[in-house]
Amino acid sequence: MVGKYQAYPEYKDSGVEWLGEVPAHWMLTRIKYVSELTPKKPLVRRDLQCSFIPMEKLKTDSIILDEIRVIDDVYDGYTYFENSDVLMAKVTPCFENKNIAVAKGLVNGIGFGSSEIYVLRVNERVSNKFLYYRLQEDSFMDIATAAMTGAGGLKRVPSEVVNNYMASLPAVSEQKIIANFLDHETTKIDTLIEKQQQLIQLLKEKRQAVISHAVTKGLNPDAPMRESGVEWLGDVPEHWIVAQLKFNTLEMQTGPFGSQLHAGDYVIDGIPLINPAHMIAGEIVPDSKVSVDKETQERLERHKLCEGDLIFARRGELGRCAVITKEQEGWLCGTGSLKAKLNERLLPEYSYLLITSDGVVSELSLESKGSTMDNLNTETLGRVRVPVPPEDEQEGILTYVHDVAGKYKALIGKATDQVTLLQERRTALISAAVTGKIDVRNWTASDQTQSNKEDVA
Repeated sequence: MVGKYQAYPEYKDSGVEWLGEVPAHWMLTRIKYVSELTPKKPLVRRDLQCSFIPMEKLKTDSIILDEIRVIDDVYDGYTYFENSDVLMAKVTPCFENKNIAVAKGLVNGIGFGSSEIYVLRVNERVSNKFLYYRLQEDSFMDIATAAMTGAGGLKRVPSEVVNNYMASLPAVSEQKIIANFLDHETTKIDTLIEKQQQLIQLLKEKRQAVISHAVTKGLNPDAPMRESGVEWLGDVPEHWIVAQLKFNTLEMQTGPFGSQLHAGDYVIDGIPLINPAHMIAGEIVPDSKVSVDKETQERLERHKLCEGDLIFARRGELGRCAVITKEQEGWLCGTGSLKAKLNERLLPEYSYLLITSDGVVSELSLESKGSTMDNLNTETLGRVRVPVPPEDEQEGILTYVHDVAGKYKALIGKATDQVTLLQERRTALISAAVTGKIDVRNWTASDQTQSNKEDVA
């Protein structure tokens, strides 16, 4: 897309490695000379209301304004900003997600928010919307990300990195043209991304519906049906059994209590403990830091996992589970998990499809009413009623689901690739425009609309 636009007629060497050549009439400057980073709080009436923005409500080019506070309650300890200020997350992963926006629509024109938000207040040398786009450009993102400091997942961009970043800027009038151009083009790209994301969600829902129908109704549309006696399940093939899960298990066991497992028991690269965070889309992804030594494993013998066991999350997302493979034998059920050993009437993989189906998730939710999701236990799980087809039908359903899931996976993959390409296109266009690789001074929205029609044709 960048190739559609002309370059500037004349360039000069910026003398800055990451900028390279820039348009001859653009000026070099540091961010601190065109904006004030995190301005001091002014004296304001403390009884006024203001907008309040936690970190998670600062998104790329948008702010969720659904919290109102009294200024006196948030004046101390929170970041202050006003309409037209540029807000930028300074902590990972929000910074790397480019959670940056121009503040607008604030109650009384005033906002307070997380201390993990940088505020940039522009002066007369820069347009706030141009700065918003300039801070998304690749070289700035790369330099700032590499300079992050801090431990674990909460690394922060140092203020001096932002202040001292060298950029090349045209006159403000030209900055506004570039910003308007990017507003128009990125909105168009974002619309396409949203459509692809909606398609991905639709495909996932359709895939889940097809799987849920197969595991609860079977594959023979002509099979005689009967009432299951379970509201969410409805009719089932008349030769299927419907029974509580506890009658199809040999054992159910929650993970060790806190008194059985202490922080000092953990080692690096030992025998994995499996907690809810380690169950991702039906796969077990262990954490090398959440593991124990052989001695602790033997002490927690009753919590060992065996091939074919189902392991469930007791916290968070209901229905999150995984099937234990041969390679995972001997690993341990974590404190936040629950394991079940099935009898011969239920195949582990078929049981996994049942447990993750919409109907069983609803049943779990119903059974859990009156308690918290943190208390999903063997009794709650055992009461869940599930259909039990003959073993050969379970195997047939698994084969069918594997085929169907593969087809949907391919379609979802294509849509996901399209989203990635569009995001790359958006990033490349922003970088090209704010660094002067393309000249959009003569751009108008009406001309671009005509070009878009020609592209479609």
